[in-house]
Amino acid sequence: MPILYGLAFLCVLCLSACHESQHLRLQGEAQGTTWQVDITQANQALDKQQLQQGLEGILQGIDQQMSTWRSDSELSQFNQTQSTDWFPVSPDLYQVLAIAQQVSTDTEGTFDVTVAPLMRLWGFAQSDSLAHKPSEAAIQAALQQVGYQKLQLQAQPRAIRKQIPTLQVDVAGIAQGYTVDRLADYLEQQGIQHYLVELGGELRAKGFNSQQKIWRIAIEKPTERLQQAQQGIALQDAALTTSGNYRDFFEAQGKHYSHTIEPQTGHAVSHSLASVSVVAKNAVTADAYDTALMAMGDKAQYFAEQRQLAAYFIWRTDQGFQTYATPAMQRYLLP
Repeated sequence: MPILYGLAFLCVLCLSACHESQHLRLQGEAQGTTWQVDITQANQALDKQQLQQGLEGILQGIDQQMSTWRSDSELSQFNQTQSTDWFPVSPDLYQVLAIAQQVSTDTEGTFDVTVAPLMRLWGFAQSDSLAHKPSEAAIQAALQQVGYQKLQLQAQPRAIRKQIPTLQVDVAGIAQGYTVDRLADYLEQQGIQHYLVELGGELRAKGFNSQQKIWRIAIEKPTERLQQAQQGIALQDAALTTSGNYRDFFEAQGKHYSHTIEPQTGHAVSHSLASVSVVAKNAVTADAYDTALMAMGDKAQYFAEQRQLAAYFIWRTDQGFQTYATPAMQRYLLP
């Protein structure tokens, strides 16, 4: 799950010296986390209640389409069927899966929305599961049910289908980013040009904050306890997402295992890469690539540079942390 510095600190960075007449804040809970929208230079004619209802409607709609926690969601219904026939889907779910398949192809399967059997096997799929290292035989058996190539998409009419009856799809690695984009697009449809949208640590910013300056965001130092800023980011007309291995993990035989699964081997990542942050034009792209880079480990830096991705890496070392920003990321870094 993408992680950024806590929202309370975020507000100090972004919204100091706010004037209530110009600043509007909307917030709530969705997708197992919290969301917040800050609108600056707000027009007094804006209807706060109407905006809140519009944003909540988008969140509820995406939850109904993509949640794997709801047995009645569109995606759960697809997962429950054993049929390999075409399954009609909504525009939102189709769009998310189409983007996911593009990133899967680009990363040669390091990003893969069909890893649900492996997540369950390692104990990361449910909040009440006990995370543990499974046997190699169990991992190899689960791998037979995994593979983005086993999921087919059809644009007209919009539909998806399984190549094997047991295929399971989970869009947790991309859905929050997509949701942030949908919320941001809704704000722009209402004529709002200065905003910061945040959902579970995924962000998208446009325009300026209340001080007429570019939005200032903090990437969190990947520590398990105290929240501390590692690096400041200047964000305008772009999105920032982060994936890390320091909140949802377990240790076994002296090894640190993250909830991020490497789809090609079936193993939970145990390398020293603690977090990856990505800046992109939209949050869904950043969200998918930060997940893939986190799974790549030692290969992530080279991949990001070759793709000219704006990425910020934090590696865990015996002395503390080591950081690296790709050339494309340099222009976003605050001194």
